[in-house]
Amino acid sequence: MQMQEIRNMAKLLGVKTSRLSKVDLVRQIQIAEGNFECFATAQDGVCDRQDCLWRDDCFTSVKKLKN
Repeated sequence: MQMQEIRNMAKLLGVKTSRLSKVDLVRQIQIAEGNFECFATAQDGVCDRQDCLWRDDCFTSVKKLKN
């Protein structure tokens, strides 16, 4: 998902978007939705949340954080 889409989603949930990285912003959205703030934490590439909106971006982001 593109950053602008993520920012728009965050604003709808009342999450401030300034100066947050994609990882931090998605985690704040997860908290606002009442979910675990787990984005980009699947270090071993395993996640049991098959229905997660962020799943594909999560795996991509965790790879970037490792490097």
